[in-house]
Amino acid sequence: LMTPLIGPALAGDPIIDAAKVEGLVGEKIDGYLGIVGSADPSVERKVDEINAKRRSVYASLAEKEGQPLSVVARLTGEKLVAGEPSGRVVFDDTGSWITKP
Repeated sequence: LMTPLIGPALAGDPIIDAAKVEGLVGEKIDGYLGIVGSADPSVERKVDEINAKRRSVYASLAEKEGQPLSVVARLTGEKLVAGEPSGRVVFDDTGSWITKP
């Protein structure tokens, strides 16, 4: 299964990038952004917006590849979590938010 970089759904957003730096938002192993604890409503809206875009892209890719959406999302999530720099908060296979070493 190929999971190409899926453009705008994964593109950096200034609000999200700042929230990631602050540890308020992180990548999750399931392929979606998550809020760590609580965040400003504007950040929550942006997370929801980006996750909706990602879900749409994952659905298209899943249909094209003949794979379940959850598999496409998970494979992308693994790459996103792995690609986050040291010091960022991610939700990984441990089932909790961790700060990447």
